[in-house]
Order: sequence, then C-alpha cells, then structure tokens
Amino acid sequence: MNQELAEKYILHALETQLPATLYYHSVHHTLDVTQAAMQLATAEGITEEEPRKLLRTAALFHDAGFLRTFDEHEAAGCELVHDVLPGFEYSPAQIETICAMITATKLPQAPHSHLAEILCDADLDYLGRPDFEPIANTLFLEFQARQIVAADENAWNRLQEQFLVAHHYWTTTAITNREASKQARLAAIRAKLAS
Repeated sequence: MNQELAEKYILHALETQLPATLYYHSVHHTLDVTQAAMQLATAEGITEEEPRKLLRTAALFHDAGFLRTFDEHEAAGCELVHDVLPGFEYSPAQIETICAMITATKLPQAPHSHLAEILCDADLDYLGRPDFEPIANTLFLEFQARQIVAADENAWNRLQEQFLVAHHYWTTTAITNREASKQARLAAIRAKLAS
C-alpha cells in the first residue's frame, strides 16, 4: 500500500479538477476532514499503522466522487477508489474497508465500524467548532449555486436547524469535544428563527 503516492494523486486531482462552485466540498474540506480524522483516531486509541493509513486514505477520498458527479458522490467515490487504488498497491480487502468508510458518510450516516464512526465524525466535525459559521456559509453558497436552497436566510436556517437536530456524533471523543458547541449553534439558529 503506497498511501503517500495515493495521497498526492487525489490531492492533485481535487485541486485541479473539482468544479469551481464546490465552495464547501473543496480540497480545503478534504484536508480539514483528514486532519480531524487523524486527531480523532489518536484520541480513540487507533495506533496501528494499517488502520491509520486506511482511515487517512478514506478521508482523502471520501468526497472524491465529486470529481464525477454531485448526486450519489459516495458511490462514485467508491468506483474511483476501485479504479485507482490497485495502482497504488492497495489490496481488494483494503479497498473494501475504505469503501465501507466512504459509504458510511452518506447522509443519514450509517457507520458499521469504529473507523467508519471516526470518519463520519470527522466529516461533520465543524458542526461543533468555533468556525461553524464561515464553513456553513460555504455550504449555503454551494447549495445556492446548485439551486438546492433559495437565497433566503430563514429557509437556510430552518434547513440547518433540521440538520443539527437529526445529526449525532458517534465517537466518545466527538461527543465529549463537539456536542455541547453543536447544541449552542442549534440554540443560536433557533433564536434567529424566533426573532
């Protein structure tokens, strides 16, 4: 498994080929999720080299499906992983593990392993962070560009409220470190909706 070359390959593809209107699902998001995943893995006691490399690869490829399609990008990402990773000496079993993690991030999230739980929590780590507002704004702009949401702040806040209510973190670390802040974001959005 040549994780370093696979990383260079996918980062170059994301930097040069993603649609310009992916304001949220950009290479910046991929790097943010990868960093969060590795921090969560350490906090969750994932110390062995192979699981960490598989998690890192899944994080780097988790939104690579956007290179091919907007809808069902997780499935497209799995296809891409199957097409590309054998060339970087990943075994069929390793590729399946990576695909299972990527598939778990599809909303509503459905992780079936500890590594998948970590990736799911890393993917939505920002919900409980101080930089929630600017990151959420990039998602708003992306949804506007694709006519998923109107340029109506109340409609956007209602959508965010529904999302935050439905979302939950999976790992003990994310619950401990992010849940209270996420609830504070939800309260702030509800206050905006009430005013």
